[in-house]
Amino acid sequence: MVAGSHIDIRTLTLDELSGVVNLYPWFSAARIELCRRMNAMGDSWGEDQYASEALYVADRSKVARLLRGSRTADCSDKDVSRLLASYMETPDPEGGEHQVHVVGGDYFSQAQYDKVRTGSDNIFSRFAGKTRPEHDAAEEVSEIADQFATETLARIFAEQGRPEEARRIYSRLILDFPEKSAYFASLIDELD
Repeated sequence: MVAGSHIDIRTLTLDELSGVVNLYPWFSAARIELCRRMNAMGDSWGEDQYASEALYVADRSKVARLLRGSRTADCSDKDVSRLLASYMETPDPEGGEHQVHVVGGDYFSQAQYDKVRTGSDNIFSRFAGKTRPEHDAAEEVSEIADQFATETLARIFAEQGRPEEARRIYSRLILDFPEKSAYFASLIDELD
């Protein structure tokens, strides 16, 4: 079990390995070995237990690989043409023609989309060609300035060439801190 000054964690029993993990919680190699063994035993652990063990492991992908095993899902579209051809060759059970619907409006130009759009499709058409009005951005900045009215934010607005926002914050600070009103008034004067 002990060879020189180190412990070979692969030779420990499951109880000994659990003891090492309890004594040395930051010993990530022992935690990975524990996860490997529990994974080899089957469904004795749930995702929560693996997740709590992974908290102490610097490279959590090692625990994730254990959970996935050696399987890797092939998510490429290399067989789509063959799949579509076989689908089109099989007879339609309803006697009509097969139709293939491609999901994802980003594959089409606006002109192509307008040709195939139906009356019931109103989700994408609501957003097509719409831009955010300018006053919305200004209102959003004003809301942020009201929520986070600080001298630092006012200074940032002033440095960015946005004196209206800086002036608004300084005015708010005058109301919030009347004892410093002369100071904030001088900063407003510097903006002009």
